Amino acid sequence: MHLGLIMDGNGRWATKRSLPRAAGHLEGLKAAKRVVLSAIKLKIDYITLYVFSTENWKRPDQEVNYLMNLMAKKLPGEMKLYKDNDIRILFRGDIDALPKDARAGILKTVEETKDCKTLTVVLAVNYGGQDEIARACNRFIEKNPGKPILKDIQDNLDLPEVPAPDMIARSAGELRLSNFMLWDSAYAEFLAIDDLWPDWGEKQLQMCLDALSRRVRKYGGLVK
Repeated sequence: MHLGLIMDGNGRWATKRSLPRAAGHLEGLKAAKRVVLSAIKLKIDYITLYVFSTENWKRPDQEVNYLMNLMAKKLPGEMKLYKDNDIRILFRGDIDALPKDARAGILKTVEETKDCKTLTVVLAVNYGGQDEIARACNRFIEKNPGKPILKDIQDNLDLPEVPAPDMIARSAGELRLSNFMLWDSAYAEFLAIDDLWPDWGEKQLQMCLDALSRRVRKYGGLVK
């Protein structure tokens, strides 16, 4: 089971409470921890969290710097949580464009959790679905003559070993993929939940699983 989550609404959560946007992102981080721990309880194998998109660089410098600082310090700072709960951390996206400290924090976390097996959490950082497909094509072209076929692109995605998501869910009631996992979402189910991301926890994760259990997945064929 793989669940992709578009974490939306941190800023709106803060604005509703007359708080700075940074406070919303901090609460969003707490929600991410609740969701990750709930995923273990609910026996989910993979979760991909849309942390920072290739378009998020357009946000104010103060907000971008705050988010980069979270990745540099908060991410590796949760190592005990990962180890105690057997959580492996991976990332997808163009990490080379990140500030040095953020990149170091990500790589340290990936390395130190590589032997964990209960839950794999994929962090999509400086990630865009279009960008990932373009980079996959370029990886293939650099090593091979000729034109890539579908399998060549699949094999050169950021994490080809991670299965495609069964469902992509988005908080804050929005009905957009926002450039998230465009290749892997080909046959993913989609769900929008009205709750803002900082309010998420086990309840919303269970809503995703309940919705998925009611879907009929045909993958372009007919129901047998």
